[in-house]
Amino acid sequence: MLQTVKRYIERNNLLTPNGKIVVGLSGGSDSAVLLSVLCRLGYDCLAAHCNFHLRAEESCRDEQFAGEFAASLRIPFLKRDFDTRTVAKERGVSIEMAARNLRYEWFEEVRKNEDAVAVTVGHHRDDSVETLLLNLIRGTGIKGLTGIKPRNGRIIRPLLCVSKAEILLYAQTEKLPYVNDSSNRLPEFTRNKIRLMVIPLLKTLNPSVNEALVQTMYNLNEAAKVYEAEIEKKKKIIFDEKSGRIHIPLLKAFPSPETLLFELLKDFGFGKEVISNIHKAIDGQPGKTFYSNTHRLVKDRDAFLLTPHEDEKEEEKKYWIQSSETGIINLPFRMEISCTDEPAMQFHKHVACLDRDKLRFPLLLRKWEPGDRFIPLGMKGFQKLSDFFTNRKISKPQKEKIRVLLSGEDIVWVVNHRIDERFKIGSHTKNAYIIKILLTS
Repeated sequence: MLQTVKRYIERNNLLTPNGKIVVGLSGGSDSAVLLSVLCRLGYDCLAAHCNFHLRAEESCRDEQFAGEFAASLRIPFLKRDFDTRTVAKERGVSIEMAARNLRYEWFEEVRKNEDAVAVTVGHHRDDSVETLLLNLIRGTGIKGLTGIKPRNGRIIRPLLCVSKAEILLYAQTEKLPYVNDSSNRLPEFTRNKIRLMVIPLLKTLNPSVNEALVQTMYNLNEAAKVYEAEIEKKKKIIFDEKSGRIHIPLLKAFPSPETLLFELLKDFGFGKEVISNIHKAIDGQPGKTFYSNTHRLVKDRDAFLLTPHEDEKEEEKKYWIQSSETGIINLPFRMEISCTDEPAMQFHKHVACLDRDKLRFPLLLRKWEPGDRFIPLGMKGFQKLSDFFTNRKISKPQKEKIRVLLSGEDIVWVVNHRIDERFKIGSHTKNAYIIKILLTS
């Protein structure tokens, strides 16, 4: 078994010979064998034990055993007590999930404090089979059918190459003591039902069902590599990260647009149900909006527009520009202000050339509001900003970022779009007031 685990670690590049390793030690057979194997392979180990206080005296028994077992191997031992039931209630999660989260949060804390290179846990091949069946029952995609991964960030699982039977045989052969967790026999936990009821039933159909499912996971892992490579290629084609634009015609050309949307949007916090509704809106009217905790997606004419949630308070801020202010100033964006007595009109959306003598200071910079209107440069009558935006096919996310510059009650510039006709430089202008938006720093 030592050589099997050694080859698995090397093949998957899980651990290096140098550097401290935190080993999660519950006291059960899996973690006891893991710690023994890693020590015998020459790794610098530190044992970490969590007492969740969920099994009364049994929890204290496990803690005492773990400490004694680590001492017998001359391994440093750390432990942490948790009020798991209270944490589960506060976080609104199951006790099982609370314990899992607390365990990994503390393991990472220990890893950092001890300057360790990794945290190892005792998941084995049978655990991976149970995970496959659990995900299959709940409903999952291809990744959910590939089992437990040998590495997840700093979490390493060196025993995934061996079965539970091999672990117990090693413990028996090496005369390793361990304790049994009585909760592993309780049928109210779904994973226990799979272990105690479902897998034994499947073995009546195929005595080698575990080996068959391990082979299935391997096949699906290989298929997933092809799937992920193709998905990444298509994501780059349909999605412009800089603008947040998802090109709908290119998306629709993909064999499964909803799958591509899922793989793209799940990284931005969108759930499967919301993504399904987004997919249904592909041919719908512009303006429909969808939200995740961090982002917003708006249906435009030929694209979905993805933007992060903005700080609403920041968005509502107002800024005043005094007549004495020139040079580069930082408001919501960097701008350069200058004055000249040799006015020359510049026609550029990022530049406002205004007749300074027509301005009333201080100028106000604020977010545009419904009902705002101005006389766009080159026109004679007033136009509502909402109509101006519609005519220019400006999307909803773009509109919400637009600010206007006011002199008194009058809009003199729709920033980065158009100045007002009344404030333009003309033949009688003596003093020009020029504002340039600096797109780069």
